[in-house]
Formats: sequence, structure tokens, C-alpha cells
Amino acid sequence: MTRLLRDWRQLPEEARGASLALGNFDGVHRGHHAVLAAAHAGRPDLPLAVLTFEPHPREHFRPGDPPFRLTLLAAKLALFSELGCAFVLALPFDEALAAMPAEAFVHEVLHGALGARHLACGHDFAFGHRRGGDVAMLAREAESLGIGMTVVPPVSDEDGPISSTAIRRLLQDGYPERAAHRLGRPWEIRGLVSHGDKRGRTIGFPTANVPLGRQLEPARGVYAVQVALADGRVVPGVANIGARPTVGGTESRVEAHLFDFSEDLYGQEAGVRLIHFLRPERKFAGLAELTAQIAADAASARAMLGA
Repeated sequence: MTRLLRDWRQLPEEARGASLALGNFDGVHRGHHAVLAAAHAGRPDLPLAVLTFEPHPREHFRPGDPPFRLTLLAAKLALFSELGCAFVLALPFDEALAAMPAEAFVHEVLHGALGARHLACGHDFAFGHRRGGDVAMLAREAESLGIGMTVVPPVSDEDGPISSTAIRRLLQDGYPERAAHRLGRPWEIRGLVSHGDKRGRTIGFPTANVPLGRQLEPARGVYAVQVALADGRVVPGVANIGARPTVGGTESRVEAHLFDFSEDLYGQEAGVRLIHFLRPERKFAGLAELTAQIAADAASARAMLGA
């Protein structure tokens, strides 16, 4: 089980002396997997650890931006655990950290507090006050301190270099399959199932409502989905993501109808995995037309998912 640490000034001794992967790791995509693999390969005799930032620095500097996160901290931890990380140091990104010069970050945090023995990062990693530290500077400082370092080149597929930005764009353009290829798994929206207006159950399609929160809003519309439940089950279904204009909705939300499922999920965590985009969101003349379209969407999703 991966251990989460937040305070670099008070680290347990067993968290020191690791091989350390550095980055924001939003999405924990295939490019990030390569950074973690490089950290392990650089010193396979040492514990594998991750240093990341929470909140994402962009959330700190541009709090007015629309939510853009692919993975929040809890989801990241689960993924890091699957990838064999012993420790995750999620540094609180605040005014003090934002103001720390790059040299101080290397000497006080990476070397002094963490006692890192090996570092791995992507080719474009930047850090420190006003992003004053880059990979070349980090390599020089690491060498002077006797710390090994691996710089990982971009990981590419047929569409080009894999990046969190490119994956966000694919999701916003309605291509969850292509995003999944770059992530190494389907993208999911995680959250606690909350009470909605319960209109779905009156038309024969009860839904589990999962708030988007700080997570990216993908293309609005209807998706074939798999819903990962807290007990480990994965249930196929169909989901609408959007503001629900037919019923006068204004706030975007995720409403997932789980096939052949009638259990109460309120208050439980669920992950709605986007598998196929079926159609864009649109406004219908009334509930009868909407109900007929939901039935058609559900049939399409069942066929696609083999459900």
C-alpha cells in the first residue's frame, strides 16, 4: 500500500533515500508510467517514491480557470500503488512553495529532507520560483550532490507525444477511446454518489449522480460507460454528462444508469469510466421524446459493451 506524505520537513526516516519520480502526474498516463519505470530502473535496490504537488500549481496560480484535472489525489494514489510506489510526497502547493527558488528546492527538499538517491523526470519538468529550474539545472545540481538522474524523453503514439494537455483535448472533443489509449486505461470521473432530482426513476431509468467537482468536464453528451463501485464490482451502463436542457438544468453533472442494477449507492464512491461517446447532448420536446431517446441510447450502449 502506497503511503501518502504531505510535509517535507517531517518525513519518517524510512521515506528517505528513495529513487524519486518528479512531476505533476495529472492523469498518470503512459508518459508518466515511463518516468516511474525510469526511477525504478535507475536504482531498483531502493524504494520507489513520487514527489508531486497538491493542488496542481495551475489551480494555485489560476484559481478562476474551469476545472481541468484528469485525476485528483485519491485516484492518483490508487494508480501509484498499482505501479509499485512505496511513498507519495504530495507537497502542498502554496505561496511559500511557489516562492521557493529552484536551488533551494533541490538542496533543502530533494537532497536535505528526502535524501533522494536517484531522480527521474520528463524532459520538460520545471520547478522553483517562476519555474526557474529546468532539467539541465536539475542535472547539474544532482551531479554536484552525488544524486543519479534519468531524463525521460517524450512517449509518443501514432497521434504524437502523450501529454495531459493532449488527453484533456481528446476528452473535450468526444474521443474517450483515444484518451484511454494514451492513459493506458479508460478515463473515469470519481466521486460520491449524490441525490439528484430523482426524475430518472419515474421514467424507468434510475441514475447514480456523480458530481464533476474539480475534474475536467468532457464533451457533453451520452456515453457507454462502466461504473466502478466501492466494493470492486464494475457494472456496465449509459451516462449523460451535461446540464440536462430538456428538464431545465443549468449545472453540468454526470448521471449514470447502471444496467440490471437496483441497489442503493447513495454516499458511496463510484468511478464512471467513459468507454464510447454515443451522441452530443441536445434538448428534446418533452419527457416522452427524452425517454424514447434514453431507451435507444441504452440499447446502443448495451450492444457496444456486450451487456
